[in-house]
This record gives sequence, structure tokens and C-alpha cells, in this order.
Amino acid sequence: MTTIKLTVAQALVKFLNQQYISLDGKEEKFVQGVFTIFGHGNVMGLGQALEEDPGDLVVHQGRNEQGMAQAAVAFAKQSHRRRIYACTSSVGPGAANMVTAAATASANSIPTLFLPGDVFATRQPDPVLQQIEQPHDLSISTNDAFKPVSKYWDRINRPEQLMSAMVNAMRVLTDPADTGAVTICLPQDVQAEAYDFPEYFFEKMVHSLDRVKPSDEALNKAVELIKSKKKPIIVCGGGVRYSEAASTLKAFCEKFKIPFGETQAGKSALPYDEVYNLGGIGVTGNSAANAIAKDADLVIALGTRLTDFTTASKSLFAGAEILTINVSKFDAYKMGATRLVGDAKATLEALSDKLSGYESSYTDDIKKAKEAWKEELERLFSVTYTEDFTAEVAGHLDHVLEEFYEQTKSCLTQTKALGILDKYLDDDAIVVGASGSLPGCLQRVWRPKKANTYNMEYGYSCMGYEVSGALGVKLAAPNQEVYAMVGDGSFMMLHSELVTSIQERQKINIVLFDNMAFGCINNLQMSNGMGSFGTEFRYREEDGLTGGLVPIDFAKVAEGYGCKTYSVASEEEFYAAIEDSKKQTVSTLIDVKVLPKTMTNGYGAWWHVGVPEVSKKASIEKSHVDMINELKKARKY
Repeated sequence: MTTIKLTVAQALVKFLNQQYISLDGKEEKFVQGVFTIFGHGNVMGLGQALEEDPGDLVVHQGRNEQGMAQAAVAFAKQSHRRRIYACTSSVGPGAANMVTAAATASANSIPTLFLPGDVFATRQPDPVLQQIEQPHDLSISTNDAFKPVSKYWDRINRPEQLMSAMVNAMRVLTDPADTGAVTICLPQDVQAEAYDFPEYFFEKMVHSLDRVKPSDEALNKAVELIKSKKKPIIVCGGGVRYSEAASTLKAFCEKFKIPFGETQAGKSALPYDEVYNLGGIGVTGNSAANAIAKDADLVIALGTRLTDFTTASKSLFAGAEILTINVSKFDAYKMGATRLVGDAKATLEALSDKLSGYESSYTDDIKKAKEAWKEELERLFSVTYTEDFTAEVAGHLDHVLEEFYEQTKSCLTQTKALGILDKYLDDDAIVVGASGSLPGCLQRVWRPKKANTYNMEYGYSCMGYEVSGALGVKLAAPNQEVYAMVGDGSFMMLHSELVTSIQERQKINIVLFDNMAFGCINNLQMSNGMGSFGTEFRYREEDGLTGGLVPIDFAKVAEGYGCKTYSVASEEEFYAAIEDSKKQTVSTLIDVKVLPKTMTNGYGAWWHVGVPEVSKKASIEKSHVDMINELKKARKY
């Protein structure tokens, strides 16, 4: 047996360079590079290996460990899980910073490889700088925090363990049914230790993504179910995009006249104007998709995890039977469904062959629902602030609107601003988002003109994904404009990779919606009977955070980083900024002052939020009663 003497870190780099993925005969390199912030726990191990012989791996210097890892998640998501980045940090706080991003990856089933440095396997020295000591278990380190949020976790305490660990890491990273974060902990002394690795460990490894099909028995049962129903609806989830089943879904819907609604992950699998595309469905869905869903007698959940937002806390599909099509058996078993465990594309094709002669009984229902939503959308896109401004969008108007207007002179509502973007962005521009009220508005009102131009992280709804995610998306799609749609609260939580975008000469565009509040949660608390408590950005007075609104010039912040920036408070200014930003070669930020409480809400879906049973406020107790009444209508599993 021929061997090669390498350190563990050198062997790891060499191994990553030899990983490939294959689907439908198309083969491509799986690991594209490494995001890193070096520290004492990885710089002389993995850092040395990457400096001397990185192979084809591109090394990116991050600014915040969570930020760089969120970029890696977004990259893999935009690449339909065919390409990934690894992320490495030092031991301690650097590793802890990546835990949130690991959770984002696993919640969304997005393959991302985490390589945190770890404490000394020899325990000499002990404790090392940044080490946490637990008297009851000396084997615990910060990296154990990755266990609950990883789909596979391992620690390399001896050099020869690297081989089985990395083979298993690739098994999970390339498994469509159970992928997500993979964490390989690398003690800093072991990284630098040498071992005679067998040469075959470094041979080219191709991971074939087989299109698994359900059994004939399961298919026949599903066909029988579909044929017994008159008004089915398909829920198009992220699995449609990852399976690259969009054209198959389009043909299936046209053949059997079945409409579909989109989840956050499934949106833009097909353009918005497809005849059978109803748009966003669920709590953050629109009136068209939700109206058809409520009247449906069968829901075909295609590549979706059926989260509470998609199902409106299990109330939206209460009167329908459920058929799941999912490569994950875990997801296929949800809600007591009839199950087809298999690849979205292959399963739709198999169903299509067996459903010959079937056609839904929809007449003009779909057309009418879409026309009604189009009319409502035009209204939302036209709402602006006036002196007699009324609760046309979200309700809960109070003094804050006038206060915000006096301070900013902005007449822009959130829906008006999105309408401007919808009109003026390039058709192939990719929008990125994650948290706050923007995902709700975007799933409802955004109209993707081209496929795969919507990258929304809503499985974990992680504040801070937006700017970092935009960088990851840009790396995946360098020839398209990328726009991060981000609220002021989320921007302040994490935007450090904006600097990385400038360093890497990867232009991204930040559209920052500043309403001086955690607006989404402000609306949530007020709609359930509370006041504005701890969600608006106000100066502290004697009775709490009740002073004036805190103004921030976000354009100046980004200008200091080297971005081209704009501050806008009117449609004319916004249009001019968008058009000028397209001409730039450096990252841009448009600081949009958006009136509070002007996001979308409702449209026939309910969301279960725990409302107190006992309160001094009658409005809260009434909201609790409303919650109980809605629960009675919902499915139980």
C-alpha cells in the first residue's frame, strides 16, 4: 500500500479537493473553497495547509464567523446544494459564533461544512486560551454546542480518524434526504500531527445523486387518491428547486390543470406569471393561493417541510387530505399524509405516467383568484403617506407615523418601496432576505420574472443572513445583480461581510428598509393586544424606552466601508438610486426611510402565537380567546 505522509490539516485539504458531485450525468466539483478567520486554534494547522497547497480551493477572509458561514449557506442554497464552502474558525468564541449559521444550514437542509479548531487532544497545555472547562466532563469544549444543530458531528482526536470522519461527512453533505450542517472538530495539536495516509484516500470521489423513485405500490395508492379528488393544489417547496424539477412541475400542472402555491424556499422555481402559479401560500401567502388552498380537497406537498407558516399552523389545509412527495421520509410522514418518498422530479414523472386521463374540476376559479390578487397588489404598490393616511395596509396606526414622517419626510410605505423595486430591478436580479416583516411581504408581493432569483432563508428566519447571504449568492451567480432586502434591525445585528464583498470585488446591493423599529414583532405584539413595548427604537426616559425615535444614517456607515451609498425618502429618489447603483462596480447600499406599520398582513391565514391566558388588558384576553377558537379549527398533526 502506497502512503503519503501529511499532517491532518494537509490531508484534509487534499481530500476536499477530490470531492465531486454528479446528477443526471453532469459532474462538478463539490467543495469550492474555504471561508476563514484564523486564530491560534487553526492558523498553524489548517491555515498552514491552505497557504502551502490549497489546490483549487479558494480561501476567503471573513469578518465575522457567523457572517462568513451564512454566506456559505447562501452559496450552497443558490447552487441547489451542488456546490459548497467549508468554514473554519479558531477554538472558543470563533467557533461559538458559527453555531447560529450551522443551525441555519440544518433548519433549511443546506449542506455546509464546519471545521472549528478545538482544544488540545493531549490536554497539554490545559486549559488552553479560550477553553471552557466543565468539572464534570473534561472532554467538553465549545464545539459540543454544534451537536444539536449538526446533521453529523465528529472530533478528530487521532490522525487516522480523519478518514472515516470525512467519508461520513461527505455521506451527509451529499444526502438530499438528510443534509445540513456537518461539523468536524479539529484539535489544534492534531491538525499539525503527521500520519502516513493511504494514497487511495486522496483518489477522486464522485458522489452520485440518484433520483429515488417511490414503489409502485405507493404510486398506485397516490394515483387512486388524486383521481378521487376534484380540486387538488400543489405546495411547491424547496425540494422542487434542489431537484431541478421546475419544468417537470410546469408540465404536470398544465397536463392535469392543477394550481400550485409557493413556499419561501420554493418561490421562483418558476416565474410568477405561469398560468398555474398562485404565488406565496400560508401565513405570508397571498389571497389567491390561500383562497384556493382553503377550498382544496387534496394538498400535494411537493418537497416541503410543511412548516407552521406554510400550513398556517395546520389550519389552512384542515379540510383536505394530504399527499406528500419528499425525498426525506421524516418530512413525508408529516400531518398523517399519504406518502411518496422519492425525488421530486422523478416522482412527478412517475405520477404523470400513471395519472393519464385525469383532470381537475377547476373552471375559472384560478383565473379569478389571480385577478383579484393582482388588483390588490396594484393597490399595495400604490399606497403612499398623506395627511389623511388611513390603515390601508396593516392597521395599528398611532402617533409614530406622524412622528416618523416629521423626522424623515418620507412618504414611502413598505409595499410602495417593494413595488418600485419590482418595477425597476433587472429581470434576472436575485433578491435575498431572511427575517422581520420583509419575508412576509416578499413572499406575497414579489414577482420573480426569471427562475431561481429568490433566495429567502426562512427555515430559521435568522436575522443577519441577509447581507452575508447576498455575498454567498453573488459567489454562486457572479453574472447577476444581487440585492439584500434587509430591515434596519437585522442590518445592525450583522453586516460585516459587506466589507468582505468589497475586498473580494464581489458587488452586492443592500436595500435597507429603515423604520426605526423591529417592525414585524411590533406589529405582532400590537395585533395581539399589547402596546409598542421594547420594539421601537426610542431614547430612554424615566419611564423606559419612551422617548423620541433614534435616527441612524446607515448610508454613512456603509460609505465608511467603501460602498457607494444613497439615502432616499421618495419614489423619485429611490428610482434614481436604483438606476445609478446598477452602474457601480463596488457594493452599494440604499438607505430607504420606510413608514412604520406599512407591511402586508392577513390574506386568509392564521398563525399560532402563544397568547397569555391571564392579563390586565382585556385586549390580550380577547386575543387569547381568538387563539383558542382558531385552534379548534386546525388539524392536530
